[in-house]
Amino acid sequence: MARAGARLGVRDLAEEAGVAPATITRLEGGRGGINMKSEQALRRALEARGIQFLENGQVAEGVGVAVRKEA
Repeated sequence: MARAGARLGVRDLAEEAGVAPATITRLEGGRGGINMKSEQALRRALEARGIQFLENGQVAEGVGVAVRKEA
């Protein structure tokens, strides 16, 4: 969701974050984990594009999309 919200393709985000495109594809497809260094790099790149990651109970600073916890 974050990548789509930032209007970035896999290759574009990979380049901005300094990770391999396969890392993003694997993460988005749920096929394996990601190391902390790559996770932090992706988060920084997305936040630089205006993406806000919300912690439990935190309210967004603008319009957007959130995933509601299932009951």
